[in-house]
Amino acid sequence: MNNQLKIAVIGLGYVGLPLAASLSQHFPVVGYDINKKRVKDLSNNIDDTLELSSEELEKCHNLQLSDSEASISCSNIYIITVPTPVDSDNHPDLSPLEKASKNISKHLKKGDIVVYESTVFPGATEEICAKILEDGSHLKLNQDFSVGYSPERINPGDKVNTLSNITKVLAASNEKAKEVLNTIYGKIIKAGIYLAPSIKVAEAAKAIENTQRDLNIAFMNELSMMFHHLGIDTLDVIETASTKWNFLPFKPGLVGGHCIGVDPYYLIQKSKESGYYPQLITTARRINESMSQYIVDRILKKLALKKIHVVHSNILVMGLTFKENCPDLRNTKVIEVIRNLEQCHANIDVYDPWADSNQTQKEFNIQLKSPKEKSYDGIVLAVPHKQFYEMGIETIQKLLKPEGVIFDLKGMFPQSEHNERL
Repeated sequence: MNNQLKIAVIGLGYVGLPLAASLSQHFPVVGYDINKKRVKDLSNNIDDTLELSSEELEKCHNLQLSDSEASISCSNIYIITVPTPVDSDNHPDLSPLEKASKNISKHLKKGDIVVYESTVFPGATEEICAKILEDGSHLKLNQDFSVGYSPERINPGDKVNTLSNITKVLAASNEKAKEVLNTIYGKIIKAGIYLAPSIKVAEAAKAIENTQRDLNIAFMNELSMMFHHLGIDTLDVIETASTKWNFLPFKPGLVGGHCIGVDPYYLIQKSKESGYYPQLITTARRINESMSQYIVDRILKKLALKKIHVVHSNILVMGLTFKENCPDLRNTKVIEVIRNLEQCHANIDVYDPWADSNQTQKEFNIQLKSPKEKSYDGIVLAVPHKQFYEMGIETIQKLLKPEGVIFDLKGMFPQSEHNERL
């Protein structure tokens, strides 16, 4: 069967590239992306997401990289890994998924299988995407072609919990397609395949994985606000509570990225359409969305207590990516902290050894800078990159003016007179 399978992976980002590379060790694979620069860089064995090294890319002899839609026309297995963001009103934006489905429909043939890995709400694959495939191809689902859903579980920057080491959830519109996909994914997933009873169950399971984390972090963020008023260090409380075996040691902080801060809105939207308004999930989102302003308010108060006027103050923000030790800038909430401080007429320098300077300039009009000693009234330790740990608190304090303060969002260093933790 392997000789007959020709796989196309649509979207070569954090999810699609590792998937295409792994599959190409067993099958002929076309990796297609509309971003010409991305395809060119990958063709030169350069992955700016840092998910794959140049050496790993060089070994992908069975992987054809292309920005031409025509390249996928001979495939019979299509795997879609395009983004599923939210719009400015936090409503699900399925336009990338719909566009990808429409493009594939032009090439769809009898016997083909289309698999979706993008995070969606329950029902999206069969009720929206499959309908687009039918309309564009004039073929019928389960009569002429099949669809599957196998949600991505990639953790950007994680070199331990990688694609092959994470159990793969899989569902399909019929048993035959499920068997084929089980064989394909089984070639690359060491942790095993979990066959979900339906596509809707698989879609819902993916959505709640990140929603659960969102709820837990919201709880910690509210505890942080509460304990601050009580004069208690939140991280000391968490460390103490963690001595019990079943306590979950989540930490407070900004919730960004393309998953945790996005997926709950897909559940909320679908649930509201069904007639149920989810209260807990909505409240958790509201708490986490408010954290950037809450952090700025704490920073302003700390500066005021030190008799430092925020207007024309010099503040260094260390870290811009949405998480530590990763170049991913998608939906980073650090930018909200920066913009709010800029509205107070503070002068902001941003230092991040992981972020790409061209990308930060293009997306945020931010020029990354190397910090200077004794230059800052305040430092915001926004992202706990390993380089900042290696610098140590003493080196970081040398960047401050005599009365300067540090605001440590992730509790990298112990609480002190000069270092306030969230």
